[in-house]
Amino acid sequence: QVQLVESGGGSVQAGDSLRLSCAASGETGSRYFTGWFRQAPGKEREFVAAISWSGGSTYYKHSVQGRFHISKDNAKNTVYLQMNSLKPEDTAVYFCAVDFGAVLSDYVHEYDYWGQGTQVTVSS
Repeated sequence: QVQLVESGGGSVQAGDSLRLSCAASGETGSRYFTGWFRQAPGKEREFVAAISWSGGSTYYKHSVQGRFHISKDNAKNTVYLQMNSLKPEDTAVYFCAVDFGAVLSDYVHEYDYWGQGTQVTVSS
């Protein structure tokens, strides 16, 4: 079992930045991928970014590439999502999740454990 807690969400203006954190606890000794997803009202949950255990591999949704940056600190069991140049369409609840699979994935159902989410609201 892995427990995940997201933090760092909030209400900002377009063009502002936020940094989300995802702190993991529990059975964190195994290697796993960590992903960030988001879900806007009335829409399906979608992939945003993911990072490998080592941090050496990352993968982004096309629309956030160049604006968002995923990183991790294994000593703190924490993954970060730095979000810059935020747009109103980035408004959503952001979730982190971990995947104990063999390859980095953008597929929601590949992920094994999820946090409770943190709200990000971007106004124009």
